Amino acid sequence: MKYKRVLLKFSGEALAGDKQSGIAFDEVLNFAKEIKECADKGIEIAIVVGGGNFWRGKANLYMDRATSDYIGMLATTMNALALGDAFKQIGQDVRVQTGIEMRQVAEFYIKDRAIRHLEKGRITIFGCGTGSPFFSTDTAAALRAAEIKADALIKATNVDGIYNKDPKQFQDAKFISHATYLDILNKKLKVMDSTAISLCMEEEIPILVFNIHKPGNLRKLLLGEEIGSVIS
Repeated sequence: MKYKRVLLKFSGEALAGDKQSGIAFDEVLNFAKEIKECADKGIEIAIVVGGGNFWRGKANLYMDRATSDYIGMLATTMNALALGDAFKQIGQDVRVQTGIEMRQVAEFYIKDRAIRHLEKGRITIFGCGTGSPFFSTDTAAALRAAEIKADALIKATNVDGIYNKDPKQFQDAKFISHATYLDILNKKLKVMDSTAISLCMEEEIPILVFNIHKPGNLRKLLLGEEIGSVIS
């Protein structure tokens, strides 16, 4: 199936490449080129990016959870700006919107404005998650996908799709090509958090899970090839 409009979810770690933290700009540029190829074919692409390459969890046991989450939102904004810059370098029109207002660096997220950007062929990147603490960027991706009426939520990972257990720790992990939303929730498979899965189930948004680090995978998936795993 070829998609008209998709929401692509990147983890912060995906932008770090082989590094433990920070941004691997060469790899980010390669992602941007592959995404641009699909945008040039008429696919409307929105992106939610995490911040785990800069900040994950609390700095200490006593840190307030909301404070920690706001720091994480700033980390996602750094990634969104870096990814946006990569698109600009290759001549792709792009807009960065954030769930917390920071006018000097990005637009404030407004659903109708985001949709207009997409309709005009602009890659639209959403930073700051939902703009509220206690919600993950997975949940933000599901929320934004629902708001912009995306045909699919595509989650970029470091493995080939969904497994019954962590394939990096267990050699006997079994690949799952298709699962229902309830399969994921009932079996507590660590694909996305339960809030994100539940929202996609309610809005009937299929979730596609694939390995972003295999060259060509993203382009093939966006153009309709069966790559990775599907939750529907």
